Amino acid sequence: MPRPIEIAPSILPVDFAKLGEEIVALDHAGVDRIQFDVMDGQFVPNLTFGPDVIASVRKHTSLPFEAHLMVLTPDAMAAQYITAGCERLIVHAEACTHLHRTLANIASLGATAAVALNPATPVDAVAHVLDLVDMVLVMTVNPGFGGQSYIATMEPKIRAIRAMIEAAGLTEQVDVEVDGGIGPSTVAGAAAAGANVLVAGSALFRDPEGLVHAVADLRARAEAAAAA
Repeated sequence: MPRPIEIAPSILPVDFAKLGEEIVALDHAGVDRIQFDVMDGQFVPNLTFGPDVIASVRKHTSLPFEAHLMVLTPDAMAAQYITAGCERLIVHAEACTHLHRTLANIASLGATAAVALNPATPVDAVAHVLDLVDMVLVMTVNPGFGGQSYIATMEPKIRAIRAMIEAAGLTEQVDVEVDGGIGPSTVAGAAAAGANVLVAGSALFRDPEGLVHAVADLRARAEAAAAA
């Protein structure tokens, strides 16, 4: 049975002075989870959220939190982000010397593990760890900044990941997430290729009709494309 479509907003575009209020607004808009883009200024050229920031807003919603660890040292940081309230940690295959060990360690700490692939990273990087994850994230931009343009040539890669999951008999256990440039004009291509979790940031917050409309519109477009 296919996995349901989920909308997972990146909170990079929000007003950080009102972070708790912004998360409440996303919750009321009907999103499925909240993604925190954790950047260390080394693996990617930006700095963002520490665990204390995430812990400070955990009380504002019961939605699941996931931390996208765009960092060079995910093993050293994992426990702090789980303690802060993140139910899922996403690590980059490119940052993990021993990816299998890293994913197993996240599970031992009580969270679920996911693995992300940068645009240039081949799908084979996750072929032997699918049994340790509940999601594979295909980056549809090069990570580091919000507001970038969607790389449509990643759609065959999304299809390949989806096919790999199906071949392993894990269709009901493993999501495929996409992150980067997702909006009304790009979401159908990603969903048709096999992605069921859509990370959106700028597109949600710039919708002139507001967050409720933006979330519902994105979900409807994705569901229609996935069913076609």
